[in-house]
Amino acid sequence: MQYYVFGGLLGIIIGWTILKNRIGIKQLVGGYLLIAPLYVFTIVLVFWKYSVTNFVWLIPIPIGAYVFFSSKEVVYYSLYALIIIIAASILANHLPIPTIIATKEQIKISDIFLFISNVIIASHFMLYKDKVRSLQIIDKLEKQEKIELPVSLDPKALEHYKSLFDKIEQLMKEEQIFKQKDLSVTSLSALLKVSTSYISRAIRYSDYSNFNSYLNFYRIEFVVELLHSVDLEKVTLQYVYTEAGYKNQSTFNNAFKSFKGVTPSEYIQNLEDYSK
Repeated sequence: MQYYVFGGLLGIIIGWTILKNRIGIKQLVGGYLLIAPLYVFTIVLVFWKYSVTNFVWLIPIPIGAYVFFSSKEVVYYSLYALIIIIAASILANHLPIPTIIATKEQIKISDIFLFISNVIIASHFMLYKDKVRSLQIIDKLEKQEKIELPVSLDPKALEHYKSLFDKIEQLMKEEQIFKQKDLSVTSLSALLKVSTSYISRAIRYSDYSNFNSYLNFYRIEFVVELLHSVDLEKVTLQYVYTEAGYKNQSTFNNAFKSFKGVTPSEYIQNLEDYSK
């Protein structure tokens, strides 16, 4: 039985490694809750003559559904687990399914490992409960504000936005994440584990029109500091704007003129004239 259990764990690890950065946590959990019972179904049939404790693997199914999904989906996943139990019980007694030969000692060790593994899985689901609930509260707050804003803003909500903006500011100033060429509100959302709309509101309520305006502010300020500190005869304009995180010159030129009122070339010319 150990081979089946380790095979399942290996499958989970490989699946997690491949998919963790491609799909959301809810999709990962949903996939596990659908696939795991089918794997359990196979194990139960193979070891039916020795032990039915493998049904314990189905206990985390409704728990995981409760933590990550709605009440209706909890019912669906619970029924799904119940159907697996009924189907396995019927087929095991009516089909000539080959079983694995195992000693009582091997079964006892496997059962102990089985219970420990499921306690760990269930504990991890419960660990995520508070995190998931907090995100649901945020989503609820956002929906509420869509109706109320800009007429009013709850002081507590404003404090949440201010706290989030302070975290964003720290990343911009201390870690200079604005230099990342692919930085977006989505990647910032993944970094802070906060919804994109929540981040956008935090930035907007801090007197920036949107995320791009906020990002360009930091990049252009960095460019200006760079222009004042480097030898303009030894560096190219391309070096300057790529250091600030811009991919192409046209985007950089538009942003620079928007903030400084002149083109980068005109600004550099003014610096050179002033230094003479």
